[in-house]
Amino acid sequence: MANPTVLSQPPSAPVFRRSGSDFAELSRRISEAGLMRRRPLYYSLRLGAVALALAGAVAVFLVLGDSWGQLCVAVFAALVFGQLGLAAHDLAHRQVFSRRRPSEAVGLLVADVLLGMSYGWWMNKHTRHHANPNHEGKDPDVSPDILVWSRRQARGARGLPRLVGRHQAVLFFPLLTLEGLNLSVSSFRALRSPSVKRPVLEGTLLVLHFLVYFGGLFSVLSPGKALAFVAVHQGVFGIYLGSVFAPNHKGMPMIEEGTRLDFLRRQVLTSRNVRGGVLVDALMGGLNYQIEHHLFPSMPTPALRRAQDITQRYCAELGVPYHQTGLLASHREALRHLRSVGEPLRAAAR
Repeated sequence: MANPTVLSQPPSAPVFRRSGSDFAELSRRISEAGLMRRRPLYYSLRLGAVALALAGAVAVFLVLGDSWGQLCVAVFAALVFGQLGLAAHDLAHRQVFSRRRPSEAVGLLVADVLLGMSYGWWMNKHTRHHANPNHEGKDPDVSPDILVWSRRQARGARGLPRLVGRHQAVLFFPLLTLEGLNLSVSSFRALRSPSVKRPVLEGTLLVLHFLVYFGGLFSVLSPGKALAFVAVHQGVFGIYLGSVFAPNHKGMPMIEEGTRLDFLRRQVLTSRNVRGGVLVDALMGGLNYQIEHHLFPSMPTPALRRAQDITQRYCAELGVPYHQTGLLASHREALRHLRSVGEPLRAAAR
């Protein structure tokens, strides 16, 4: 995609005039295939494996003691944190439990206590993203906080986004090393926001997380090694998490205010699936089936592969574009988009 795509066609364009029954028919096919039923065994095994991996990382950390070998532990722990983030995501979507209370209780444990990220803040933010993916002004994931996601945002950018936006494609992965820190800082800031319904509880859990995290590091490691551990751990965690979420929508069409899309097209046209088999499924926690996940957010992860076949065939019947590519190609598309939308800023600086 040489140029960024913006969905702004008038309501008369055929692709925007389909009725809501299109999604109803797809939903019927998915339900008849039994793909919405809960998978307790799968999630018991998956969450158990992540818990064992986390316990193993802590055990090795304690055995190694004050050693530079702890940087290897930091890398492994970062991957475990990434898997915890994916687990928190599934809990927020009620893929694990059908009821709110157990989803919230385990979500608070995984997100606030283990990750140092506010479950309430992130769930609110992610819900708004799902409602309006890639919609300028409505999707918080494409707000111009540091990066710009459209040329219109670039032309109106001031301050840091204007400075970073000129070379944001080159800076994208280096900036991801700060994503873990950004999640924690944003979580503490959100405690004063109505989006967090239990600010005292979540604030207490977040403080507990960092007391254990930094207390453990500085009690076992020398200050220099502890700071190096934090840098490696948080940096790799940020890159991993960003690499999981970035291919899903970045570089896909942006939606302008006033554009009329039904639910099915709003989700399919702005999302990208990533091919890659079992390894990619595991690393991305099923989010490589982003189209199906956006259409059916509460669908358990192991059902997404089969849902992909049904959804792709159905989109072909309707003539709705369905985009799927490889992992490396997905990142190339996202980076190409970032470079393209930053062109007005580079032109202004010449």
